[in-house]
Amino acid sequence: MKNSKAKKVAFYGMFVALAFVFSYIEVLIPFSVGIPGVKLGLANIVVLTALYAMGVKEAFVISCIRIVLVGFTFGNMFSILYSLSGGILSWLIMCICKKTKVFSMIGVSITGGISHNIGQIVVAAIVLQTQSIVYYLPVLLISGIITGLLIGLLGAWLLKVQMKILNT
Repeated sequence: MKNSKAKKVAFYGMFVALAFVFSYIEVLIPFSVGIPGVKLGLANIVVLTALYAMGVKEAFVISCIRIVLVGFTFGNMFSILYSLSGGILSWLIMCICKKTKVFSMIGVSITGGISHNIGQIVVAAIVLQTQSIVYYLPVLLISGIITGLLIGLLGAWLLKVQMKILNT
């Protein structure tokens, strides 16, 4: 029993550290398509993989810890607020889509990318007390589809590698 618990804690630590490193890489290598707010979301590879490899609760914890750590390290309270709103909505929608088994891992990732952007826009509209920011949503939805596709492809590959390692 102890070995199982230690293994679980080790996986949590590994996933949080990996998500943090991916976030750091994203800070170091600015990805700019000329549209403010569009990011690759590399750390979401880890959350997506954790959702499939570990479970719903574990993916939620890893996502929240990563968002808070990255926010305090590279951002501010507003970045934490926006990231948490997007991250929690994204996690919720991905869990629902995964449970229905209608979507592949890539489809789940795309819905996560889209819902992340929706969550951030909703909170931005509330914080800025304006609904005009919603006009920016179509651009973010397109970027959510594209980045969700890329994250889904990378996440599916990472999950295969992880399963190979665990089975050897």
